[in-house]
Amino acid sequence: MASAFDKDSFQDLLNMVDKFITKRLLPLERQVEENDEVPQTVIAEMREMGLFGLSIPQQYGGFEIDLLQEMQIQMAFSETSPAFRLVFWPNVGIGSRGIVLFGTEEQKQFYLPRMATGELPAAFCLTEPGSGSDAASITTSARRDGDHFVINGTKRFITNASRAGIFTVMARTDPNEKGPKGITAFIVERDTPGLIIGKSEKKMGQRGSPICDVTFDNLRVPAANIIGGPSNEGKGFRIAMSVLDAGRVSVAASAVGMAKRLIDEAARYATQRVQFGEPIANFQLIQAMLADSETDYLASHALTMHAAQVLEKGEDARTLAAAAKYFSSEALGRIADRAVQIHGGSGYVADYPVERLYRDARGVRIYEGTSQILQLVIARTMLKRYEQ
Repeated sequence: MASAFDKDSFQDLLNMVDKFITKRLLPLERQVEENDEVPQTVIAEMREMGLFGLSIPQQYGGFEIDLLQEMQIQMAFSETSPAFRLVFWPNVGIGSRGIVLFGTEEQKQFYLPRMATGELPAAFCLTEPGSGSDAASITTSARRDGDHFVINGTKRFITNASRAGIFTVMARTDPNEKGPKGITAFIVERDTPGLIIGKSEKKMGQRGSPICDVTFDNLRVPAANIIGGPSNEGKGFRIAMSVLDAGRVSVAASAVGMAKRLIDEAARYATQRVQFGEPIANFQLIQAMLADSETDYLASHALTMHAAQVLEKGEDARTLAAAAKYFSSEALGRIADRAVQIHGGSGYVADYPVERLYRDARGVRIYEGTSQILQLVIARTMLKRYEQ
């Protein structure tokens, strides 16, 4: 998708975002951590800024930034608490992308304008209690009943579910197919009878961003709500994988932004903390940890932007997306560990941000594909080059 923003217009947008993060969000990090929620006033400001519609085409009320620009915004917002970004990012990424890429014109006109304004927050329902990494084995069923489908099943760890007004739901419409071919993508509205939102989970990190179970109890949805229309029955897994390629690059970008924040915290602390009569930044072993972290950050940034560029061109980026997410999330873990180590005992207590940032960073190696699953994706594609 080509950007509707020229270089100067996008720079103005980026400057606005940076100012909002610095002046408005950073001072609220501790409050969000303690209360486990983002203030409604902040969410209202995000709507006014148009953040919910960053990637949605202009004809449907969005900004229509391209994927490379999207990654820059993602990185900027990831330098503060993830809870802020996750208020609106599902509408920018996995929550809207299926409709943008594969939806019928009627679906786009009906849903995207309200998603762009934030009136209709989005969520993406793929993971289940028995199928996380093995997404093709989902068991949530959608049984045809005339011109409707009846959905039964449970989705797990769904980001933004408690806020969402619209859900992209992957369900098995062909019980005789056990793999990806029998899966269909549906649009389900929040007020549909039979949709049940579970309690928000208490998490290790990323507090303020709710994740919940979503249960479907004989929920009836029109066949017209299949993303792309009834002719797309059974094509949901392809839609999900297309969405997740961009999603993995997006998570890689969030890891890059989080890494930058951790390096800033560690380097500032090292220049201010005095031991043996001088700042610890003068000690070579501290410098080595900072240098390793900067190298990890620069490599993550380069790989992520390269993956985004290839994906933006419409080329096959499955391996690159997996590699970017895998490397960047693992690098983030290393950087977070070094940042705590540089802080010493201070890094282990909540008075300093790195304690929270360390916990926030840990989840990035899990969602949108665990590191181990991504290793398999990368290796399988790579080994095809060596087949006889």
